[in-house]
Amino acid sequence: FGHQQHRGQREDLQGEKDGMSDTESKVDSGVPEVPVPPDDTPEVLNKALSGLSSRWKNWWVRGILTLAMIFFFFFIVYLGPIVLMVIVLCVQIKCFQEIITIGYSVYHSYDLPWFRTLSWYFLLCVNYFFYGETVTDYFFTLVQREEPLRILSRYHRFISFALYVIGFCMFVLSLVKKHYRLQFYMFGWTHVTLLIVVTQSHLIIHNLFEGMIWFIVPISCVICNDIMAYMFGFFFGRTPLIKLSPKKTWEGFIGGFFSTIVFGILLSYVMASYRYFVCPVEFNNDSNSFQVDCEPSELFQLQEYVLPSILESATGWTTVRLYPFQIHSIALSSFASIVGPFGGFFASGFKRAFKIKDFANTIPGHGGIMDRFDCQYLMATFVNVYIASFIRGPNPTKVIQQLLALRFDQQLHIFNSLKAHLTEKGLLPAAEVAA
Repeated sequence: FGHQQHRGQREDLQGEKDGMSDTESKVDSGVPEVPVPPDDTPEVLNKALSGLSSRWKNWWVRGILTLAMIFFFFFIVYLGPIVLMVIVLCVQIKCFQEIITIGYSVYHSYDLPWFRTLSWYFLLCVNYFFYGETVTDYFFTLVQREEPLRILSRYHRFISFALYVIGFCMFVLSLVKKHYRLQFYMFGWTHVTLLIVVTQSHLIIHNLFEGMIWFIVPISCVICNDIMAYMFGFFFGRTPLIKLSPKKTWEGFIGGFFSTIVFGILLSYVMASYRYFVCPVEFNNDSNSFQVDCEPSELFQLQEYVLPSILESATGWTTVRLYPFQIHSIALSSFASIVGPFGGFFASGFKRAFKIKDFANTIPGHGGIMDRFDCQYLMATFVNVYIASFIRGPNPTKVIQQLLALRFDQQLHIFNSLKAHLTEKGLLPAAEVAA
């Protein structure tokens, strides 16, 4: 899913090329052009839509595939958080593959040694580091129970660094005379891809563990904005929005914004009433499995709010009952509508730089997986920062994990200090201390 743009037929791409300025054409003339993937629209759709113009044919193909992806999204949500985490990992690997393949397609004639192997090796190293951190955070009791996992957890960062240094040395040894600059381009290409794809997909998983609602609502807001901006632009668009994406219009941008705000408020109201969506995902040591069950926090309990005088005169209501999360959803949907599309614009600029239509042709009418997630990664980072800044306080579970990792004398010192502090505050009676 993601930002709907630059997904037209081949003539749309040619139109964009024709619309480039002479200066831009001269600047880009030295960049090798990546071959355009063939049209992989299913034959059954080609036959069924053969009587339509290319514009309407593309509209129907994208619409049908969009509905299919939405149903698939609902299905994996139904399967639970672990399946979602695996899907995020699979999407991350596919996005990485698409971007790295573009780099290889552009420069493959130089036959650079070890480029693909080292790229995938660095992907493995970075995933080992991030997922190791996640396992330590959310599987702490399991890690402490198993001796091999406890050793890996204790030296996790050193092992991760050692693995990266091995890759670094392999890269230096692979340098070939006359191709040094190109190889360093590719080294930077790989690391920027890792930063954009792997780091942000890891943040998506962190958002998921805070509660599935923090995963589903932001993603759904991006999807809603994507669809509604496309619909408003398709039927009402007249005013171009940005040169990087000629098909984007102000009508689509504004229509998508208001539609996404309403959608975010309504979706949040529905989901906030279910524990399955609002409770953090936690590991149950007794059953050795994840569980989603808790007493919902105040964020997911209905509160009564007094409406401003302007809204009161317009609606006739003096108060309204809302979940506090619905107010936060306005911030999430606003970011998805205003800033989120810039992830798509960034991707559009990247594709124009290399004269390609899409990152791949994985999904007919939509392009590659990265074409669908160009806005989602930016959104995931915002959600993670938003939770850390405005929602999440100190985590008692993690504090206890850190305490249990200390020596016994250190634990006893902290216990006595905490007991003295609580007694001084009057939370513990003095008699209890004496006892």
